[in-house]
Amino acid sequence: MPVPSQQLNRTIAVIGYGSLLSGYGLLAERRGGRSRIIALDAEPVALLNARRGLAKPSSHGHYLAMDIEPIDRRAPISASVAQAGEGDGRDGIGALLLTFARESAATIARREEYDPAAFERLVALADRAGEELGNFLLRFAREAAFNLLEYRRALRALLGYTSPGYIFHPAPIDDGRVAIVAIGSGYEGSGDPAVRSRRAELGIDRLHALAQALAREMPGHDREGQIGYFAECLLGGVHGIPVADLMGGFDPSSEWARRLAARFGAAARGETERFLRATSLDLGRYRERFGAPDPALGPLLKLAGLG
Repeated sequence: MPVPSQQLNRTIAVIGYGSLLSGYGLLAERRGGRSRIIALDAEPVALLNARRGLAKPSSHGHYLAMDIEPIDRRAPISASVAQAGEGDGRDGIGALLLTFARESAATIARREEYDPAAFERLVALADRAGEELGNFLLRFAREAAFNLLEYRRALRALLGYTSPGYIFHPAPIDDGRVAIVAIGSGYEGSGDPAVRSRRAELGIDRLHALAQALAREMPGHDREGQIGYFAECLLGGVHGIPVADLMGGFDPSSEWARRLAARFGAAARGETERFLRATSLDLGRYRERFGAPDPALGPLLKLAGLG
């Protein structure tokens, strides 16, 4: 028997893997607080069957934002609470499970370049189906055999809408919950031939490391913005969230590394206080769930004068 809709989807579980990893990013400090978002709770998780990199053109500036892709395209991108803190970029990547109030739905959507009204319709449809949002979306993903493009087509048919930016996909967690995760509208298609994805518009057919992203020629490319954005993502490592995959190829002698260290160092000061504020955690729960900085940050911390 369906659960009455008023008892469903009072909160929305979202997995962050880019700028949502840090208090600095959640509060949108670099953008003057525009698109800031406050969570009710946060806990570390590992994203499985996923790799990440810079690929999706940002809606907040002229640079590439973080995106993820499945390693095995026949299987879902999932998450593990049990393996949190163990991600190394091969078997899993460090991520953050954030719980938001339903009232934050429009803000979540705008931040991810998704139409707020369409997202609120999606949550309402899950209510009417008597399901939590993640479980509701997981049905469509299973019917599509976890093919991202087929899933996006099904979501387009359901809503009459798709996004050229990020699209929300289900991510089953090993404790039985199902969160949502924003994945860039693919290079291969958005789910609607009339809506060209941002990745397709710029011909971005692969994930990029920072050095590769900086080397790309794009209209109005804001390389300083690119470095600042990447620093937001790496700040998750301050809380013990694994970022080894993002640190791959880091060359302390490069000019961009020095600029990254300057941005990272400035933002790292006060990051714990920002993170507590952005996640509504008290210091006790924070210390229970999060640990020492990820050792992979060592070279960057040293360059920034923090290690």
